[in-house]
Amino acid sequence: MAHARVVKVAAGLVTLLVIAVVTIAAQSSAPNPYREDANWAKLPAGAKWAGVISVDPAANGDMWVFHRSDPPVMRFDPTGKLVTSFGTGMIVQAHGMTIDRDGNVWVTDAQVKDGKGNQVLKFNRDGKLLMSLGKAGVAGSGTDVFSGPCDVAIAANGDIFVADGHIADTPVNRIMKFSKDGKFIKAWGKRGTGPGEFDTPHSIAIDSRGRIFVADRSNSRVQIFDQDGKFLDQWKQFGRPSGIYIDRNDHMVVADSQSNSKQNPG
Repeated sequence: MAHARVVKVAAGLVTLLVIAVVTIAAQSSAPNPYREDANWAKLPAGAKWAGVISVDPAANGDMWVFHRSDPPVMRFDPTGKLVTSFGTGMIVQAHGMTIDRDGNVWVTDAQVKDGKGNQVLKFNRDGKLLMSLGKAGVAGSGTDVFSGPCDVAIAANGDIFVADGHIADTPVNRIMKFSKDGKFIKAWGKRGTGPGEFDTPHSIAIDSRGRIFVADRSNSRVQIFDQDGKFLDQWKQFGRPSGIYIDRNDHMVVADSQSNSKQNPG
């Protein structure tokens, strides 16, 4: 792939700032034609922004937003007018979101508190809960539980891929695959630095060829697999990748949220 785009999703704003077109040879020389529109979104009465974790487009041009306050899931039209919101009281820590081909909203809840959390939830566009994966409030390494699910991606055939492993000090770092009806199929990966190993698989996306792209954040790389978990390649030009989005033209957007003088200097 010749290039990627870097996105910064600013906490407290529903704004995608495409900072630069990144190439391996020249990471800061490309023009930035984008500008911030800080007051674009109109929040529901009484709501305040917390960390804005994911922003994903709906088929009609609306924008879905997942953030760490109530209501956690909101949909805005292109003018920033609120269309719908849901999920109040259901999410411990908003983390990953994706919109499937049918317009359903998939989110991951990456922490545990008071018998809730540590699940992947599927809602329809009106906020009705259609499916839950994992056991609420339970963490582990089994095939029916998660250990901090970071993100979720849905294949063309409906198979579900979950990047799991955000609970600190646990060895669970893996990609889990489920059928479209939520039955466990397989998992691959463990904590480590080698091909097919992970250190916080923080985001996951699928391109038009069906390849699985994983933001292996603390290893400062993106790993690529087929849908059976076969390692295909790894790309290391992305800093500490926290988020991946691949559009219909296979343009990749990667968020680097943690590179600094101590972590991934230079």
